[in-house]
Amino acid sequence: MKENYDLVVIGGGPGGYEAAIRGAQLGMSVACIEKRLYKGEPALGGTCLNVGCIPSKALLDSSHRYEATKHELGEHGISTGDVAIDIEQMIARKEGIVKQLTGGVAALLKGNGVDWLQGWGTLVDGKGADKQIKFTALSDESETTITAKNVILAAGSVPIEIPVAKTDGERIVDSTGALDFTEVPKRLGIIGAGVIGLELGSVWRRLGAEVVVYEALPTFLAAADKDVAKEASKLLKKQGLDIRVDTKVTNAEVQGDEVVVTSEYKGDSVETRFDKLIVCVGRRAYSEKLLGENSGLQLTERGLVDVDDQCKTNLDGVYAIGDLVRGPMLAHKAMEEGMMAVERIHGEKAQVNYDTIINVIYTHPEIAWVGMTEQEAAEAGYEVKTGSFNLAANGRALAQSEAQGSIKVVADAKTDRLLGMHAVSVGAGDIVHQGMIAMEFVSSIEDLQLMTFAHPTVSEAVHEAALSADGRAIHAIQRKKRK
Repeated sequence: MKENYDLVVIGGGPGGYEAAIRGAQLGMSVACIEKRLYKGEPALGGTCLNVGCIPSKALLDSSHRYEATKHELGEHGISTGDVAIDIEQMIARKEGIVKQLTGGVAALLKGNGVDWLQGWGTLVDGKGADKQIKFTALSDESETTITAKNVILAAGSVPIEIPVAKTDGERIVDSTGALDFTEVPKRLGIIGAGVIGLELGSVWRRLGAEVVVYEALPTFLAAADKDVAKEASKLLKKQGLDIRVDTKVTNAEVQGDEVVVTSEYKGDSVETRFDKLIVCVGRRAYSEKLLGENSGLQLTERGLVDVDDQCKTNLDGVYAIGDLVRGPMLAHKAMEEGMMAVERIHGEKAQVNYDTIINVIYTHPEIAWVGMTEQEAAEAGYEVKTGSFNLAANGRALAQSEAQGSIKVVADAKTDRLLGMHAVSVGAGDIVHQGMIAMEFVSSIEDLQLMTFAHPTVSEAVHEAALSADGRAIHAIQRKKRK
């Protein structure tokens, strides 16, 4: 550890470690401060690699393979006999992936000459030319003051706790606890029908749990396009998820080996008993020990760090990124903000295009979108035209038994400019990247219509959706427009 750095990054999650590496690439002396312990050992990678994006996807893949083997291979003429799931091995595989990736990040920091300081970082004073950061070591809680010309705050977020369902780490857990169940709960309750709730619900439902998902909002996936949300709801309910919208949980308490949940729907109160309850109603910015009393940093009314479009705070040389600031709490957003902040510090003109941040829910089929929904475009004053294509008519999807869902495009009817792409389909998270790239290049619907998509591919549905926007889809009967 040095006494002075060109750049100190507080937080070693995706946004923080990428910022640190990019800073080192640009010739800066860099330290990355991270206090996380995972299974008792210091760990980089933040929520995403340790208890979020990566481990949840590992469990989603394992559970999907189990369900497909047990219920879907027969139609292909494949006989398997009795199929069983070893939960201990499934969790061990997940742990191995986490360890491999977090270890890889540590190697990347070391290989790029970044000092990984294992402990807490507190911005004591950010007003001067040399920012003062108090570093509290994890090993012995010793305190050292270091200085930096520039600071990036990337402390991330933690699950929101609610008073009506206090977690106990055993029967009532947050999203982290739900990744480490040692057995499949027979009855599983989930508070929150967002990304985390739907993904974790899918994992344990596939493995045999009876799953009830409570959503306080009156509509399912309110942030998604209405057509996509409606179709996704239908498919998930068909899979066995009991999704109860407009239903508020008013109390949850452990009684013996059960969790008794009291919920309210249109004035009626209902008690339901579960073996486990997952609370995943959102996340909040994590700011514990992050700021000293005299840091000088300005916060918003919601407690987020106040930043401009380039993630610069009110203090010269101090930036904040990711879950600490406005916008969606997504790892890829944090990554690009970290890169932007570092390159801005270096004098470059980097900028994140917030209009093309992709959202993905890794259910099966996946749910994903980029850009405006049809409803948002109309509210923004656009004359909207849309096109959609059902995967039931896609040859590749049918051939691989994935003919569920659809692709939808949203465009400006006057200029033909693509405004958004939405999908509920196999590989939707990858498919909407085509929309993101098209939007980055200000493409029109006609541009997508004129492109040659390989046959047979699921991506052909993007082409057909674009054609559909002008009533030209070939593999779907188009309604003739009235003259």
